[in-house]
Amino acid sequence: MNANLAVVTAAKLNSALADADPSAIVTAAVRAIAPSRLAVASSFGIESATLLKIVADVDPSIPVLFLDTEWLFPETLSYRETLVERLGLRDVRTIKPAAAAVAEKDPHRDLWSTDPDACCHLRKVEPLSGVLENFDGWINGRKRYQGGERASIPVVEAEGRRLKFNPLARSTPAEIAAMFRDWNLPLHPLAGKGFSSVGCIPCTRPSHSAEAVRAGRWADSEKTECGIHNRMPLIDGAGI
Repeated sequence: MNANLAVVTAAKLNSALADADPSAIVTAAVRAIAPSRLAVASSFGIESATLLKIVADVDPSIPVLFLDTEWLFPETLSYRETLVERLGLRDVRTIKPAAAAVAEKDPHRDLWSTDPDACCHLRKVEPLSGVLENFDGWINGRKRYQGGERASIPVVEAEGRRLKFNPLARSTPAEIAAMFRDWNLPLHPLAGKGFSSVGCIPCTRPSHSAEAVRAGRWADSEKTECGIHNRMPLIDGAGI
């Protein structure tokens, strides 16, 4: 699919799925993208179990791409194993930054403190961009209520030549809580310790109930996104 066709297709799907529930959106993604060419990106974070449960119910063989930045909380790595077993996910792929790139650009593991955008690019954007070259569409768990650049995300969008599905875009905090309760989903180990969103250790802190959902990410800075959702760079002219 070229970029122009992706834009047209995304607009049609977004219109058709405007009032669809998350499961119907994932099902539509499976129908729109050829088998083995659709993936799910998951951080296995605080709310990740909801999307992963929906995906597993539709097709547990859909590849799940997990970015291990090598700065993750041990609790997140443990939670990943818990959810994989609990939900029966059959194809979880751990993606890490290239060792040579890390040795060159972050030899002292302090890039997060001197240039967090560069750190995210090295440890998240570059690895995921490369892997997504093998796919024509991907699913993620962003929600409008998370605010910032996410406040107006569509259900389906074009990202270069790829389709990007946001099944939980219209979901509310109450609906996410109901999914955990009704489906008896296990909570992330840090969920009960004040974390409403979890990323890398140096750039995540607990947040207060009065703060925005992602207030604990890159706190006290203007940074709100790691970059993987900010129109990732072109690769071999194809676009991400």
